[in-house]
Amino acid sequence: MSVDAVLARLLSLHPRVIDLSLGRIRRLLDQLGRPHEGLPPVFHVTGTNGKGSTCAYLRAILEASGRRVHVFTSPHLVRFNERIRLAGDLISDDALVALLEEVETVNAGEPITFFEIIGAAAFLAFSRVPADALVLEVGMGGRLDATNVVARTAASIITPVSLDHMAFLGDTVAAIAREKAGILKPGCPGIIGPQTADAADVIARYARSVGAPLRRFGQEWTVAPTASGLRYEGPRWRLDLPAPGLLGRHQYDNAGGALAALEAFDPDLPPAALAAGIAGVQWPARLQRLAHGPLAAALPPGSELWLDGGHNVACAEAVATELRRWPAMPTHLVFAMLDNRDPKAFLRVLAPLADSLEAVAIPGEHKSWSAAAAADAAAAVGIPATPAADVGAGVAAITARSGGRPVRVLICGSLYLAGVVLADNS
Repeated sequence: MSVDAVLARLLSLHPRVIDLSLGRIRRLLDQLGRPHEGLPPVFHVTGTNGKGSTCAYLRAILEASGRRVHVFTSPHLVRFNERIRLAGDLISDDALVALLEEVETVNAGEPITFFEIIGAAAFLAFSRVPADALVLEVGMGGRLDATNVVARTAASIITPVSLDHMAFLGDTVAAIAREKAGILKPGCPGIIGPQTADAADVIARYARSVGAPLRRFGQEWTVAPTASGLRYEGPRWRLDLPAPGLLGRHQYDNAGGALAALEAFDPDLPPAALAAGIAGVQWPARLQRLAHGPLAAALPPGSELWLDGGHNVACAEAVATELRRWPAMPTHLVFAMLDNRDPKAFLRVLAPLADSLEAVAIPGEHKSWSAAAAADAAAAVGIPATPAADVGAGVAAITARSGGRPVRVLICGSLYLAGVVLADNS
C-alpha cells in the first residue's frame, strides 16, 4: 500500500476537512495508550506568519548543539513525509504506511479529520523513538488545534498574529489572537513575537488567566539587525550572532523567537551552536533563490528566480520590504492562489513593484483560482497580467518579452504552488 493510497482513505473519515475540536483526537489518543504523554520536551509553535521558519531555527540550533529533534509541521511541499521528522530524519514510506494503518485500525472508522488522525500518528511515532526535543507546529489556530493536547511545554511560541483563516478563527486580529493564545500552559514560558497592540493585549490577558509567564518581544527580549548579523538580548543572553540563513527582515524576528524559547529551555546552550543554527538554517519556499533547474535556465543570463509560498497580506508586505531593498531590476510575478484567499489584497501590496504578472492555476488543486480569475485580480490592482498554462509557460512568456535583458521573477501566492515548482524544477 502506498502512502498516497492510505492518505486518500483517511480523507474519507470525516465529511469536513477542517472541524476544530479536541474531542476526537483525545478519544483516539486514549485508545492508542496516550502517546502524547510520553514525549520529549515540546516547543509548541503557533501564529499567523513565521511558524515554519521559527520551527526551522529551533531544529537547526538544537541539532547544532548535538540534540536529537522530532519535528511535526504542515503542510508539506513535495512529499507528505516532510511533515514528520524522527530524531532528525524524515519518516520513511514504509514506516509511515505502517503507522497510519495502525492508527486507522485503532480508530475503527470513527469520525475524525485528516489532520487529527495524522497528528495522532505523529504522536505515536514520537513516543516510540528517543529524542531530546519535539518541535510541534500548530495546524490552525491553537486552542482547538489537534496539537493542543500536550499538557506541558518547554515553551509555547506565538509568532506575529494577523488576519488569516477568518472563517474558522474570527474576523478580527483580537479574536484570532485569542485562539492562538490557547496554546499557553500554566507555568510554561510563553514566547511572544512582535504583535499589534490588540493582539498583545489579548495574549497577555489570557496568559494571566492561566498562569503562563511571558517573554515578549520588545520587553523581555529583543532582536535587531547589526552590520555583521543580529543582536539578541534576553533575560540572560547578550549575543552577537551571524545573520539568519533565511532572507528577509522578518526572519530576524523569527530567529529571535527561537532564541528566546531556547534561552528559557537551556540558558547554557553553547554560543557556537546558536550561531551555527541561525546561519545554517534551511526552510524551502521562503524567499528561496532558485539558481538551478529548468525554470532558472529558461531565463535570460543574469536573471534571478525567486520562490515564496506566503499567501496573506502580511506575507506580501514582508516580500515587498525585501524587494525594495534589492538592486533595481525589472520584476515579474508568476502567481497562483487558493480560492479561499483574497488575491487582490495580496497583489495590491506587490503592485508598485511588479512590471507584469503571469497567472496560473495550481496544478492538481481544485480549490485554486483559475488562471483567468487570478489575472483579472491582478489587473484590478494595476498589474499588467496574462493567464498562462503553467509556471513554465509563464516563465517562457516573461523571457520572450525581456528582449534578452536580465529580469527578476518571483513565483508567489501559495505553498501548494511552491511545492509543485520545487518538484518540477529539481
